[in-house]
Amino acid sequence: MKVEYYKEYSNILRRDMEFKVYGHAGKPCIAFPDQNGRFYSYEDHGIIDSMSWYIEEGKIQVFCVDDIDRESWSATWMNPRDRMLHQEAYYNYIVDEFVKRVYEINGLEDNSGIMTFGVSMGAYHAVNFLLRRPDIFDTVLALSGIYHSGFFIKDYADDLTFLNSPIDSLKCMAYDHPYVELYKKCRIAVCVGQGDWEDDSLNDTRELDFGFKRLGVPALFDYWGYDKPHDWPSWLEQVPHFLYRILD
Repeated sequence: MKVEYYKEYSNILRRDMEFKVYGHAGKPCIAFPDQNGRFYSYEDHGIIDSMSWYIEEGKIQVFCVDDIDRESWSATWMNPRDRMLHQEAYYNYIVDEFVKRVYEINGLEDNSGIMTFGVSMGAYHAVNFLLRRPDIFDTVLALSGIYHSGFFIKDYADDLTFLNSPIDSLKCMAYDHPYVELYKKCRIAVCVGQGDWEDDSLNDTRELDFGFKRLGVPALFDYWGYDKPHDWPSWLEQVPHFLYRILD
């Protein structure tokens, strides 16, 4: 498997950002780490190994990027507005800087569809980016996510908490919004277990499921058993199961 490491300065975030690329060709996939995770989290926990056949066959090229959750969603000590400004800066980093690097490294032309992937907090990012920019992202695999901003920032709401809250955005979206037709062209797979530590993710997944159904957007939602906790062994089993369905 071809593996490359990059450390590049972000003008938007004003810092170096690190990422690794797995594979030589295929569908470009931006993989967002679990909460407060790093660009190497998926390698360390075996997720990249679980994708290895698809990577080596040139069906997918995975770009594991860093997040800045410690300055946004996890920063409970910080002013809520500042937390959201950090999240919005991260959003701008991905869509205005990182996506360009994905196109350059992958060799695709601009506006070719990119996949997003994540588990737990990474699942939130994966869904949020697709919902906000379906002109860039056209496929998502999200496992055991939380999909509303109020879970992380209590008793506070503004324009940015709304923009970064998938469940709320879908609830308020008009049936004739131009993004709805773009969503209908996307491949959307969302999964959650029903075991230990999955209650919040299970509730949010059901809400997200309802939001897509309300707009008539076809999406695969899968609810696994009570023996599947919010933990790496579940996700290691789920990843190849769903890659088979969305990369055919």
